[in-house]
Amino acid sequence: MPSLDEHPTVRRFHATAATRPERATAVEATWLRQLCRDAGADDVGFVAIQQPEIAEQRADILRFFPPTKTLISFVCRMNRTPIRNPARSVANVEFHHTGEHVNAVAHRIVAALEAHGVRAANPAMGFPMEMERWSVSQTWVVAHKPVAVAAGLGQMGIHRNVIHPRFGNFVLLGTVLMDVAVTAYDQPLDYNPCVECKLCVSACPVGAINADGSFNFSACYTHNYREFMGGFTDWVETIANSRNARQYRAQVSDPETASMWQSLSFGANYKSAYCMAVCPAGDDVIGPFLTDRPGYLQEVVRPLQAKAETIYVVPGSDAEAHVARRFPHKQIKRVRNGLRPRSLQAFLRGLPLAFQRQQAAGLDATYHFTFTGDEPLQATVVIRHQTVQTQQGHIGTADLHVIADSRTWLGFLAKERSLVWALVWRKIRLKGSPRLLLAFGKCFPS
Repeated sequence: MPSLDEHPTVRRFHATAATRPERATAVEATWLRQLCRDAGADDVGFVAIQQPEIAEQRADILRFFPPTKTLISFVCRMNRTPIRNPARSVANVEFHHTGEHVNAVAHRIVAALEAHGVRAANPAMGFPMEMERWSVSQTWVVAHKPVAVAAGLGQMGIHRNVIHPRFGNFVLLGTVLMDVAVTAYDQPLDYNPCVECKLCVSACPVGAINADGSFNFSACYTHNYREFMGGFTDWVETIANSRNARQYRAQVSDPETASMWQSLSFGANYKSAYCMAVCPAGDDVIGPFLTDRPGYLQEVVRPLQAKAETIYVVPGSDAEAHVARRFPHKQIKRVRNGLRPRSLQAFLRGLPLAFQRQQAAGLDATYHFTFTGDEPLQATVVIRHQTVQTQQGHIGTADLHVIADSRTWLGFLAKERSLVWALVWRKIRLKGSPRLLLAFGKCFPS
Protein backbone atom coordinates (compact mmCIF):
# COMPACT_ATOMS: atom_id res chain seq x y z
CA MET A 1 0.00 0.00 0.00
CA PRO A 2 1.55 3.37 -1.01
CA SER A 3 2.36 5.94 1.67
CA LEU A 4 -0.33 8.55 2.35
CA ASP A 5 2.29 11.24 1.80
CA GLU A 6 2.68 10.05 -1.80
CA HIS A 7 -1.01 10.46 -2.65
CA PRO A 8 -1.51 13.23 -5.29
CA THR A 9 -4.08 15.06 -3.14
CA VAL A 10 -1.76 15.08 -0.13
CA ARG A 11 1.22 16.19 -2.20
CA ARG A 12 -0.76 19.11 -3.67
CA PHE A 13 -1.90 20.13 -0.19
CA HIS A 14 1.65 20.29 1.14
CA ALA A 15 2.91 22.00 -2.02
CA THR A 16 0.49 24.89 -1.61
CA ALA A 17 0.85 25.27 2.16
CA ALA A 18 3.16 28.26 1.89
CA THR A 19 0.82 30.16 -0.44
CA ARG A 20 -2.36 29.69 1.58
CA PRO A 21 -3.32 32.83 3.52
CA GLU A 22 -3.60 32.65 7.29
CA ARG A 23 -7.12 32.11 8.51
CA ALA A 24 -8.72 35.33 9.78
CA THR A 25 -9.89 35.40 13.40
CA ALA A 26 -12.59 37.96 12.54
CA VAL A 27 -14.38 39.15 9.42
CA GLU A 28 -15.21 42.74 8.60
CA ALA A 29 -18.85 43.56 9.40
CA THR A 30 -19.53 45.73 6.34
CA TRP A 31 -18.17 43.05 4.01
CA LEU A 32 -20.24 40.32 5.69
CA ARG A 33 -23.40 42.43 5.61
CA GLN A 34 -23.02 42.97 1.87
CA LEU A 35 -22.33 39.26 1.33
CA CYS A 36 -25.64 38.43 3.03
CA ARG A 37 -27.54 41.01 1.02
CA ASP A 38 -26.02 39.72 -2.19
CA ALA A 39 -27.23 36.25 -1.17
CA GLY A 40 -30.81 37.58 -1.02
CA ALA A 41 -31.38 38.76 2.58
CA ASP A 42 -33.53 41.87 2.93
CA ASP A 43 -31.92 42.83 6.24
CA VAL A 44 -29.22 41.32 8.41
CA GLY A 45 -27.66 41.64 11.86
CA PHE A 46 -24.86 39.96 13.82
CA VAL A 47 -24.98 38.47 17.32
CA ALA A 48 -22.04 37.23 19.39
CA ILE A 49 -22.50 33.79 20.90
CA GLN A 50 -21.89 35.31 24.34
CA GLN A 51 -24.59 37.98 24.11
CA PRO A 52 -27.01 37.66 27.07
CA GLU A 53 -30.10 37.81 24.86
CA ILE A 54 -29.44 34.27 23.62
CA ALA A 55 -28.15 32.81 26.88
CA GLU A 56 -31.02 30.32 27.18
CA GLN A 57 -30.17 28.59 23.91
CA ARG A 58 -26.39 29.01 23.91
CA ALA A 59 -25.75 25.45 25.12
CA ASP A 60 -28.00 23.96 22.43
CA ILE A 61 -26.35 26.02 19.70
CA LEU A 62 -22.87 24.97 20.80
CA ARG A 63 -23.99 21.36 21.01
CA PHE A 64 -25.06 21.56 17.37
CA PHE A 65 -22.08 23.59 16.09
CA PRO A 66 -19.38 23.79 18.80
CA PRO A 67 -17.11 26.37 17.10
CA THR A 68 -19.89 29.00 16.87
CA LYS A 69 -18.58 32.51 17.50
CA THR A 70 -21.21 34.55 15.62
CA LEU A 71 -24.86 34.17 14.69
CA ILE A 72 -25.91 35.85 11.45
CA SER A 73 -29.60 36.73 11.68
CA PHE A 74 -31.43 37.80 8.54
CA VAL A 75 -34.96 38.45 7.33
CA CYS A 76 -36.68 37.89 4.02
CA ARG A 77 -39.74 39.98 3.28
CA MET A 78 -43.09 38.40 2.42
CA ASN A 79 -45.77 39.86 0.20
CA ARG A 80 -48.52 41.27 2.41
CA THR A 81 -51.62 40.89 0.26
CA PRO A 82 -51.47 37.06 0.00
CA ILE A 83 -50.98 36.71 3.77
CA ARG A 84 -54.12 38.78 4.35
CA ASN A 85 -56.29 36.75 1.99
CA PRO A 86 -59.09 34.75 3.69
CA ALA A 87 -58.28 31.87 1.31
CA ARG A 88 -55.56 30.25 3.36
CA SER A 89 -54.19 28.43 0.32
CA VAL A 90 -53.09 31.81 -1.02
CA ALA A 91 -51.43 32.70 2.28
CA ASN A 92 -49.74 29.32 2.61
CA VAL A 93 -48.21 29.52 -0.85
CA GLU A 94 -46.56 32.77 0.27
CA PHE A 95 -45.35 31.20 3.53
CA HIS A 96 -43.89 28.18 1.76
CA HIS A 97 -42.31 30.12 -1.09
CA THR A 98 -40.65 32.62 1.25
CA GLY A 99 -39.59 29.81 3.59
CA GLU A 100 -37.83 28.04 0.75
CA HIS A 101 -36.21 31.34 -0.19
CA VAL A 102 -34.92 31.79 3.38
CA ASN A 103 -33.30 28.36 3.31
CA ALA A 104 -31.80 29.12 -0.13
CA VAL A 105 -30.39 32.44 1.13
CA ALA A 106 -28.83 30.70 4.13
CA HIS A 107 -27.35 28.08 1.80
CA ARG A 108 -25.79 30.78 -0.39
CA ILE A 109 -24.36 32.59 2.64
CA VAL A 110 -22.74 29.39 3.91
CA ALA A 111 -21.34 28.59 0.46
CA ALA A 112 -19.85 32.09 0.13
CA LEU A 113 -18.30 31.90 3.59
CA GLU A 114 -16.80 28.49 2.90
CA ALA A 115 -15.21 29.91 -0.25
CA HIS A 116 -13.45 32.40 2.04
CA GLY A 117 -12.29 29.72 4.45
CA VAL A 118 -14.97 30.34 7.10
CA ARG A 119 -16.87 27.39 8.54
CA ALA A 120 -20.61 27.98 8.82
CA ALA A 121 -23.86 26.06 9.21
CA ASN A 122 -27.47 26.95 8.44
CA PRO A 123 -30.23 25.43 10.61
CA ALA A 124 -33.64 25.05 8.97
CA MET A 125 -35.80 28.17 8.68
CA GLY A 126 -38.83 26.43 10.21
CA PHE A 127 -40.70 23.13 10.40
CA PRO A 128 -38.51 21.72 13.22
CA MET A 129 -36.87 18.49 12.16
CA GLU A 130 -35.12 17.16 15.28
CA MET A 131 -38.05 14.84 15.87
CA GLU A 132 -36.14 12.41 18.05
CA ARG A 133 -36.56 15.12 20.71
CA TRP A 134 -40.34 15.36 20.22
CA SER A 135 -42.26 15.26 23.53
CA VAL A 136 -38.94 15.40 25.40
CA SER A 137 -37.23 18.65 24.42
CA GLN A 138 -37.28 21.34 21.77
CA THR A 139 -37.17 20.10 18.19
CA TRP A 140 -35.21 22.98 16.66
CA VAL A 141 -31.51 23.81 16.56
CA VAL A 142 -31.90 27.59 16.86
CA ALA A 143 -34.85 29.67 18.02
CA HIS A 144 -34.73 32.37 15.34
CA LYS A 145 -36.90 34.98 17.08
CA PRO A 146 -34.62 35.76 20.07
CA VAL A 147 -31.65 35.89 17.73
CA ALA A 148 -33.41 38.35 15.41
CA VAL A 149 -34.34 40.56 18.37
CA ALA A 150 -30.75 40.48 19.67
CA ALA A 151 -29.54 41.41 16.16
CA GLY A 152 -31.69 44.54 16.05
CA LEU A 153 -34.03 43.22 13.35
CA GLY A 154 -37.18 43.89 15.34
CA GLN A 155 -39.00 43.36 18.60
CA MET A 156 -41.68 40.89 19.62
CA GLY A 157 -45.26 42.11 19.34
CA ILE A 158 -47.97 40.90 21.69
CA HIS A 159 -48.86 38.36 18.98
CA ARG A 160 -45.42 36.76 19.50
CA ASN A 161 -44.21 37.60 16.00
CA VAL A 162 -41.04 39.62 15.41
CA ILE A 163 -41.96 43.03 13.98
CA HIS A 164 -39.28 44.49 11.72
CA PRO A 165 -39.13 48.31 11.91
CA ARG A 166 -39.62 48.65 8.15
CA PHE A 167 -41.27 45.46 6.88
CA GLY A 168 -43.48 44.87 9.91
CA ASN A 169 -44.20 41.26 10.83
CA PHE A 170 -44.37 40.25 7.16
CA VAL A 171 -40.98 38.56 7.32
CA LEU A 172 -39.54 35.11 7.82
CA LEU A 173 -36.34 34.62 9.77
CA GLY A 174 -33.12 32.76 9.12
CA THR A 175 -29.95 32.16 11.11
CA VAL A 176 -26.44 31.12 10.07
CA LEU A 177 -23.86 29.98 12.62
CA MET A 178 -20.26 31.00 11.91
CA ASP A 179 -16.95 30.00 13.53
CA VAL A 180 -15.29 33.43 13.48
CA ALA A 181 -15.99 36.74 15.15
CA VAL A 182 -17.21 39.91 13.41
CA THR A 183 -15.58 43.31 13.78
CA ALA A 184 -18.86 44.90 14.90
CA TYR A 185 -21.99 43.40 16.40
CA ASP A 186 -25.55 44.73 16.40
CA GLN A 187 -27.73 45.65 19.34
CA PRO A 188 -31.49 45.29 19.94
CA LEU A 189 -33.79 48.10 18.79
CA ASP A 190 -34.34 50.80 21.39
CA TYR A 191 -38.11 50.80 20.71
CA ASN A 192 -40.81 48.31 19.82
CA PRO A 193 -42.41 48.74 16.38
CA CYS A 194 -45.66 47.26 17.80
CA VAL A 195 -48.24 50.08 17.89
CA GLU A 196 -50.46 48.20 20.40
CA CYS A 197 -53.52 48.49 18.17
CA LYS A 198 -54.79 45.10 19.47
CA LEU A 199 -56.07 44.12 16.02
CA CYS A 200 -54.34 40.76 16.51
CA VAL A 201 -56.43 40.31 19.66
CA SER A 202 -59.64 40.95 17.76
CA ALA A 203 -58.74 38.74 14.79
CA CYS A 204 -57.42 35.64 16.56
CA PRO A 205 -60.17 33.02 16.19
CA VAL A 206 -59.17 31.12 19.34
CA GLY A 207 -58.46 34.04 21.67
CA ALA A 208 -54.82 33.06 22.07
CA ILE A 209 -53.70 36.71 22.30
CA ASN A 210 -54.97 38.72 25.25
CA ALA A 211 -55.11 42.49 25.46
CA ASP A 212 -52.95 42.44 28.60
CA GLY A 213 -50.12 40.80 26.65
CA SER A 214 -50.57 37.23 27.89
CA PHE A 215 -50.59 34.40 25.37
CA ASN A 216 -52.34 31.03 25.26
CA PHE A 217 -49.85 28.82 23.44
CA SER A 218 -52.07 25.74 23.56
CA ALA A 219 -54.96 27.52 21.84
CA CYS A 220 -52.75 28.80 19.01
CA TYR A 221 -50.93 25.50 18.60
CA THR A 222 -54.06 23.34 18.58
CA HIS A 223 -55.81 25.31 15.81
CA ASN A 224 -53.16 26.97 13.68
CA TYR A 225 -50.89 23.91 13.67
CA ARG A 226 -53.64 21.32 13.29
CA GLU A 227 -51.86 19.72 10.33
CA PHE A 228 -48.42 19.81 11.98
CA MET A 229 -46.79 17.61 14.61
CA GLY A 230 -49.26 17.01 17.46
CA GLY A 231 -52.33 17.62 15.33
CA PHE A 232 -51.08 15.12 12.79
CA THR A 233 -50.41 12.62 15.57
CA ASP A 234 -53.98 13.02 16.80
CA TRP A 235 -55.32 12.47 13.26
CA VAL A 236 -53.27 9.27 12.86
CA GLU A 237 -54.54 7.97 16.21
CA THR A 238 -58.11 8.76 15.15
CA ILE A 239 -57.57 6.49 12.15
CA ALA A 240 -55.99 3.77 14.31
CA ASN A 241 -58.84 3.88 16.84
CA SER A 242 -61.63 3.79 14.24
CA ARG A 243 -63.32 0.41 13.81
CA ASN A 244 -64.21 1.10 10.20
CA ALA A 245 -64.56 3.84 7.58
CA ARG A 246 -68.00 4.83 8.84
CA GLN A 247 -66.72 5.52 12.34
CA TYR A 248 -63.76 7.44 10.94
CA ARG A 249 -66.06 9.61 8.78
CA ALA A 250 -68.19 10.33 11.84
CA GLN A 251 -65.13 11.91 13.47
CA VAL A 252 -63.31 13.43 10.49
CA SER A 253 -65.12 15.10 7.61
CA ASP A 254 -64.15 14.53 3.98
CA PRO A 255 -62.84 18.13 3.65
CA GLU A 256 -60.63 17.61 6.73
CA THR A 257 -59.18 14.40 5.32
CA ALA A 258 -58.58 16.09 1.96
CA SER A 259 -56.93 19.04 3.70
CA MET A 260 -54.59 16.71 5.56
CA TRP A 261 -53.66 15.03 2.28
CA GLN A 262 -53.05 18.45 0.76
CA SER A 263 -50.66 19.30 3.58
CA LEU A 264 -48.84 15.99 3.15
CA SER A 265 -48.44 16.47 -0.59
CA PHE A 266 -47.77 20.22 -0.74
CA GLY A 267 -46.46 21.16 2.69
CA ALA A 268 -47.99 21.60 6.13
CA ASN A 269 -50.48 24.46 6.05
CA TYR A 270 -51.32 27.02 8.71
CA LYS A 271 -55.01 27.30 9.59
CA SER A 272 -54.92 30.92 10.67
CA ALA A 273 -51.95 33.30 11.17
CA TYR A 274 -54.57 36.07 11.24
CA CYS A 275 -52.54 37.92 13.86
CA MET A 276 -49.80 38.42 11.28
CA ALA A 277 -52.27 39.26 8.53
CA VAL A 278 -53.90 42.21 10.34
CA CYS A 279 -50.77 43.70 11.95
CA PRO A 280 -50.25 47.28 10.64
CA ALA A 281 -46.85 47.89 12.25
CA GLY A 282 -43.74 48.82 10.26
CA ASP A 283 -42.78 51.82 8.14
CA ASP A 284 -43.76 50.13 4.86
CA VAL A 285 -47.04 48.82 6.26
CA ILE A 286 -48.63 51.39 8.54
CA GLY A 287 -49.85 53.93 5.95
CA PRO A 288 -53.32 52.50 5.15
CA PHE A 289 -54.05 51.99 8.85
CA LEU A 290 -53.18 55.58 9.79
CA THR A 291 -54.88 57.25 6.81
CA ASP A 292 -58.12 55.22 6.74
CA ARG A 293 -58.71 53.09 9.81
CA PRO A 294 -62.35 52.23 9.02
CA GLY A 295 -61.30 51.20 5.52
CA TYR A 296 -58.42 49.14 6.89
CA LEU A 297 -60.72 47.33 9.29
CA GLN A 298 -63.25 46.66 6.57
CA GLU A 299 -60.74 45.45 3.99
CA VAL A 300 -58.22 43.55 6.14
CA VAL A 301 -59.73 42.60 9.50
CA ARG A 302 -63.46 41.96 8.91
CA PRO A 303 -63.07 39.30 6.19
CA LEU A 304 -60.96 37.16 8.53
CA GLN A 305 -63.35 37.63 11.43
CA ALA A 306 -66.38 36.87 9.27
CA LYS A 307 -64.95 33.79 7.58
CA ALA A 308 -67.00 30.64 8.17
CA GLU A 309 -64.48 27.93 9.03
CA THR A 310 -63.71 25.06 11.38
CA ILE A 311 -61.86 26.04 14.54
CA TYR A 312 -59.94 23.30 16.34
CA VAL A 313 -60.03 23.41 20.13
CA VAL A 314 -59.23 21.15 23.06
CA PRO A 315 -62.41 20.25 25.00
CA GLY A 316 -62.80 22.36 28.11
CA SER A 317 -60.23 24.91 26.99
CA ASP A 318 -60.43 28.70 27.08
CA ALA A 319 -60.37 28.62 23.28
CA GLU A 320 -63.57 26.60 23.12
CA ALA A 321 -65.38 29.16 25.26
CA HIS A 322 -63.90 32.05 23.26
CA VAL A 323 -65.05 30.73 19.87
CA ALA A 324 -68.58 30.08 21.13
CA ARG A 325 -68.80 33.58 22.58
CA ARG A 326 -66.92 35.66 20.01
CA PHE A 327 -67.40 33.77 16.72
CA PRO A 328 -70.64 31.77 16.89
CA HIS A 329 -70.70 31.49 13.07
CA LYS A 330 -67.47 29.47 13.10
CA GLN A 331 -67.76 25.70 13.63
CA ILE A 332 -66.06 24.26 16.70
CA LYS A 333 -64.23 20.97 16.32
CA ARG A 334 -63.06 19.34 19.57
CA VAL A 335 -59.70 17.59 19.18
CA ARG A 336 -56.63 16.58 21.13
CA ASN A 337 -53.46 18.55 20.48
CA GLY A 338 -51.02 15.65 20.78
CA LEU A 339 -48.92 17.37 23.45
CA ARG A 340 -47.75 14.38 25.50
CA PRO A 341 -44.61 14.93 27.59
CA ARG A 342 -42.33 11.90 27.72
CA SER A 343 -40.13 13.23 30.51
CA LEU A 344 -40.87 15.03 33.75
CA GLN A 345 -38.70 17.97 32.71
CA ALA A 346 -40.83 18.30 29.58
CA PHE A 347 -43.96 18.05 31.75
CA LEU A 348 -42.84 20.96 33.94
CA ARG A 349 -41.66 23.06 30.97
CA GLY A 350 -44.97 22.47 29.23
CA LEU A 351 -47.24 23.56 32.09
CA PRO A 352 -47.08 27.31 31.31
CA LEU A 353 -47.71 26.53 27.62
CA ALA A 354 -50.79 24.41 28.29
CA PHE A 355 -52.19 26.58 31.10
CA GLN A 356 -55.76 27.87 30.66
CA ARG A 357 -56.31 31.10 32.59
CA GLN A 358 -60.09 31.07 32.54
CA GLN A 359 -60.25 27.47 33.71
CA ALA A 360 -58.09 28.49 36.67
CA ALA A 361 -60.48 31.23 37.84
CA GLY A 362 -60.92 31.07 41.62
CA LEU A 363 -58.20 28.44 42.14
CA ASP A 364 -55.52 29.30 44.71
CA ALA A 365 -53.38 26.26 45.46
CA THR A 366 -49.82 25.08 45.91
CA TYR A 367 -48.98 21.62 44.60
CA HIS A 368 -45.94 19.59 45.63
CA PHE A 369 -44.89 16.75 43.34
CA THR A 370 -42.56 13.96 44.39
CA PHE A 371 -41.68 11.63 41.52
CA THR A 372 -39.95 8.31 42.09
CA GLY A 373 -38.68 5.52 39.88
CA ASP A 374 -36.99 6.11 36.52
CA GLU A 375 -36.89 9.90 36.83
CA PRO A 376 -36.80 11.00 40.49
CA LEU A 377 -37.72 14.65 40.88
CA GLN A 378 -39.34 17.12 43.27
CA ALA A 379 -41.27 20.15 42.04
CA THR A 380 -43.68 22.84 43.15
CA VAL A 381 -46.51 24.22 41.04
CA VAL A 382 -48.41 27.28 42.26
CA ILE A 383 -51.69 28.34 40.62
CA ARG A 384 -52.89 31.70 41.89
CA HIS A 385 -54.60 34.75 40.37
CA GLN A 386 -55.04 32.83 37.09
CA THR A 387 -51.29 32.38 36.67
CA VAL A 388 -49.02 29.34 37.03
CA GLN A 389 -45.48 29.13 38.37
CA THR A 390 -43.24 26.05 38.47
CA GLN A 391 -40.08 25.50 40.51
CA GLN A 392 -37.72 22.63 41.21
CA GLY A 393 -37.93 21.30 44.75
CA HIS A 394 -40.62 21.74 47.40
CA ILE A 395 -41.30 25.40 48.10
CA GLY A 396 -43.79 26.61 50.71
CA THR A 397 -46.68 24.62 52.18
CA ALA A 398 -48.56 22.29 49.87
CA ASP A 399 -52.34 22.21 49.60
CA LEU A 400 -51.93 18.93 47.73
CA HIS A 401 -48.91 16.64 47.68
CA VAL A 402 -48.75 14.17 44.78
CA ILE A 403 -46.34 11.24 45.13
CA ALA A 404 -46.11 9.30 41.88
CA ASP A 405 -44.01 6.76 40.04
CA SER A 406 -42.59 8.80 37.16
CA ARG A 407 -43.44 6.30 34.43
CA THR A 408 -46.99 5.90 35.74
CA TRP A 409 -47.50 9.68 35.87
CA LEU A 410 -46.32 10.18 32.30
CA GLY A 411 -48.57 7.32 31.20
CA PHE A 412 -51.49 8.96 32.99
CA LEU A 413 -50.80 12.27 31.20
CA ALA A 414 -50.72 10.40 27.86
CA LYS A 415 -54.04 8.74 28.71
CA GLU A 416 -52.31 5.36 28.60
CA ARG A 417 -52.79 4.67 32.33
CA SER A 418 -55.94 4.92 34.44
CA LEU A 419 -55.81 7.30 37.39
CA VAL A 420 -58.12 5.02 39.37
CA TRP A 421 -55.82 2.04 38.71
CA ALA A 422 -52.79 4.09 39.71
CA LEU A 423 -54.45 5.20 42.96
CA VAL A 424 -55.63 1.68 43.84
CA TRP A 425 -52.16 0.21 43.27
CA ARG A 426 -50.57 3.22 45.01
CA LYS A 427 -48.51 4.13 41.97
CA ILE A 428 -49.94 7.60 42.57
CA ARG A 429 -50.68 8.78 46.11
CA LEU A 430 -52.33 11.99 47.27
CA LYS A 431 -51.91 13.93 50.48
CA GLY A 432 -54.74 16.42 50.40
CA SER A 433 -58.11 16.79 48.70
CA PRO A 434 -58.51 14.85 45.42
CA ARG A 435 -60.65 17.75 44.24
CA LEU A 436 -57.47 19.80 43.94
CA LEU A 437 -56.04 17.26 41.50
CA LEU A 438 -59.21 17.50 39.40
CA ALA A 439 -58.94 21.30 39.51
CA PHE A 440 -55.29 21.00 38.44
CA GLY A 441 -56.20 18.84 35.45
CA LYS A 442 -58.91 21.29 34.42
CA CYS A 443 -56.24 23.99 34.03
CA PHE A 444 -54.21 21.88 31.58
CA PRO A 445 -56.56 20.15 29.11
CA SER A 446 -54.89 18.43 26.16
